[in-house]
Amino acid sequence: MTNAITAGRGLDDAARALLYTEARTANSFAPTPVRDEELAQIWELARWAPTAANTQPLRVLFVRTDEGRARLVEHMSEGNKEKTASAPAVAVLAVDPRFHDHIPALLPFRPELRDVFEANEPMRKHTGDFNAALQAGYFILAVRSLGLAAGPMAGFDADGVDAEFFSDGGRRSTLVVNIGHPGENPWFDRLPRLDPAESVSWA
Repeated sequence: MTNAITAGRGLDDAARALLYTEARTANSFAPTPVRDEELAQIWELARWAPTAANTQPLRVLFVRTDEGRARLVEHMSEGNKEKTASAPAVAVLAVDPRFHDHIPALLPFRPELRDVFEANEPMRKHTGDFNAALQAGYFILAVRSLGLAAGPMAGFDADGVDAEFFSDGGRRSTLVVNIGHPGENPWFDRLPRLDPAESVSWA
């Protein structure tokens, strides 16, 4: 089978619109369920995107029961509570501070990098935070690629969420992503983007 990379193929206009130009952050959700298989497929796509030294520090908690959602809503900012309460599924994205323990398996030709990270806490934290943020972006695109709407939010009590859901593993939550199909009046007006002349330079 010909690989899309070696063939030099790109996405068509409809696929680029789905991921980028026509995609929007959803603020309300229809009651249409999101199946566990769809949630698993989101991560199956997102996990293949690149991270530095293949460190893969992001961890995902899918919240899909009424009980779990109620626990999460308690820690959302006031303006985000209703959004999360209405979402059929929610993902809590978190950094695993012990991500480097997996380096011997993920980077088998440089297993000693695990010890380098172990001995350097500032480097470990920077690498974990930066690459988890990259993976969060990949995650949102994976949601969109399956025809679902994503509602990413940083407005929540991270310490409260960590105590509620990650008290045993030390993970640090960084983003909450509501997932589902758009509901009534789901979009705010489209906000402007910087002109390329203001944000792109050439050398």
